Amino acid sequence: MNIAASALRAQQSRMRVIAENIANAQSTALVAGGEPYRRQMPVFQTQALDGGTGVQLAAVRRDMGEFRMEYDPSHPAANEEGYVMRPNVDTLVEAMDMREAQRAYEANLNVIETARAMDTRILDLLKR
Repeated sequence: MNIAASALRAQQSRMRVIAENIANAQSTALVAGGEPYRRQMPVFQTQALDGGTGVQLAAVRRDMGEFRMEYDPSHPAANEEGYVMRPNVDTLVEAMDMREAQRAYEANLNVIETARAMDTRILDLLKR
C-alpha cells in the first residue's frame, strides 16, 4: 500500500504541474520583448519502500523549447517587429498528460482498495 500511496502523491504532483501549465498557456511577458511563462515538467525518481520501489517527485524542470511567436503589434509585450512571444505550452499535450495522470492515479487507488479488501478478508478468516 505504501508503494501505491507514493505513486498517488507523485501523480497528484504531476497534475498540479500540468494545471499550472494550462493556467499559464495564454500568458505573456510583463514587458515588451520579455519572456513569457515557460512550460514546467515534473521529474520523478525511484525510492526504496518496504522492500519494494516507490516513486517520488524529484524536481520540476523548465522546458527549454521554443516559444510560439504571434503577430500582434498592438500588444504591450510585442517586440520591435510586432511579435509577441507566447508560452511553449500546448494545451492538447497538457490535456493528454492530465488524462494519463488521472488514469495512473485511479489505477493506484484501485491497488490500495484491493489490498485493503484483501486485508479485511484475511482478518475475517482469522476470526473464525
